[in-house]
Amino acid sequence: MWLGVQFRGQVAAGATRRWFTHSWPEGWRVVWLVVPTWPMVDGGAQIEWKVQVDRQTAGLLKYFIEVHNLTGAATDIEARFAVLN
Repeated sequence: MWLGVQFRGQVAAGATRRWFTHSWPEGWRVVWLVVPTWPMVDGGAQIEWKVQVDRQTAGLLKYFIEVHNLTGAATDIEARFAVLN
């Protein structure tokens, strides 16, 4: 398994942002996790995310990561990945 951070960003209060990351080998099994990093909140969920994918070429995939901020304040996020094979 290989773990990493693909990008960091910020989502405004109540807003939704979308990022993409490209040229991932189609044979890799990739799992995405988006984590709020600031502000620290011990309560309800701060964000929701979803991942979509398209076939960029015969052997490459492009992932689209959409993050929705559920709070009333800007939230910093980190998009993490795990390559399982």
